[in-house]
Amino acid sequence: MRGDILFLCHRIPFPPDRGDKIRSYHLLERMAEVAPVHVGCFADDARDMGFAPDMAKLTASQCVLMRDRSRIMAGLKGLAKGQPLLVSLFDHPDLHRWVAKTLAERPIAAVVTYSAQMAHFVPMLPDGVRFVMDFVDFDSAKYAAYGAQGSGPMAWINRREGRMLLDFERKVAERADLCAFVSEAEAALFRRESGLGPDRIVGIDNGVALDFFDPSGDFPAVDRPDGRLLVFTGQMDYRPNVEAVESFARETLPAIRARCPQALFAIVGRNPTKSVQALAALPGVIVTGAVPDVRGWLAAADVVVAPLRIARGIQNKVLEAMAMARPVVASPQAGEGIDARDGEHLLIAADPGQEAETLLALLADPTRAARLGHAARSRMEERYRWSATLAKLPDMLFESSGAADMRAA
Repeated sequence: MRGDILFLCHRIPFPPDRGDKIRSYHLLERMAEVAPVHVGCFADDARDMGFAPDMAKLTASQCVLMRDRSRIMAGLKGLAKGQPLLVSLFDHPDLHRWVAKTLAERPIAAVVTYSAQMAHFVPMLPDGVRFVMDFVDFDSAKYAAYGAQGSGPMAWINRREGRMLLDFERKVAERADLCAFVSEAEAALFRRESGLGPDRIVGIDNGVALDFFDPSGDFPAVDRPDGRLLVFTGQMDYRPNVEAVESFARETLPAIRARCPQALFAIVGRNPTKSVQALAALPGVIVTGAVPDVRGWLAAADVVVAPLRIARGIQNKVLEAMAMARPVVASPQAGEGIDARDGEHLLIAADPGQEAETLLALLADPTRAARLGHAARSRMEERYRWSATLAKLPDMLFESSGAADMRAA
């Protein structure tokens, strides 16, 4: 028996213009095809809030709240309540009230929660209402990795967050009828940590908008600088992206330019931190900030790089570059979870030295670079259409028998 869907997101799932919004937007779009969807979510800023009227075309009702709690306040409340910082950071009494009202007044048959920090908004549900938790990434593992990297107060905070969040994730998974992760690799890791089986923990791959990210599509070209262009795309106030470009600009690029002086590195993405902006002072580094259409930069790239040292799940930036038929050189962390073969669809390089050698060889062999790009596009067409990756979502939401089949999605 089908009814309405309640969808809770930590960030407004519209438009699909950054990593976490890409998945949530396509989930919303697919769910809206099969049932009325009621969305409760947060906006980071006025820009995000301005998207609410457009998102309303996909929703039966919605509650979009400005997230105004600072990390300091969230940390203090989290310590006082003994809860993860991530959960405390995303809390609002108005959303709790809206969720209760929606559950009371609407024929909700399924509650879908996107990202761990939204699970605390889900109360005890009536019999027959299905709770599907889309963790997306195994977030506690990311914080544990941050904590293991450093020392001092921030390392302690990250280690605490990793422990607290893992405990929270386990408890949420016990409550949920089904939990999803962005790849089978992430799902398998959480199955080992939680002790739950594949009937409860599944992988649902991200897709890529192949009609949009199409090298033959109609998009504005960029004024390509002279030289051999290496491009990184991403949200540039996100710690893994910041660390990736700093490492590449300071360690990998100088080694490349020593033998290929015309090599340039473009960092393309909104909200670059001060440390990222400072990289523009280095020889060969370009920092664009926000761009109206990333496809022009991808199309202009000789090679797209994804040198992330900490990464969870599937990197949309890699899928998009491959869809644009660009050769990609990625770290093992950035390539993990993507169903593509090293040497055939993309190239994997584990450290700055290997990155430099791999990129120099690729820049010297345009035929191989073009072959890699064409193979990458073909792989995306075969494997990563959103219509295919989310084909079984209705069964996941409304029929318990469909859950196990999601492993093959």
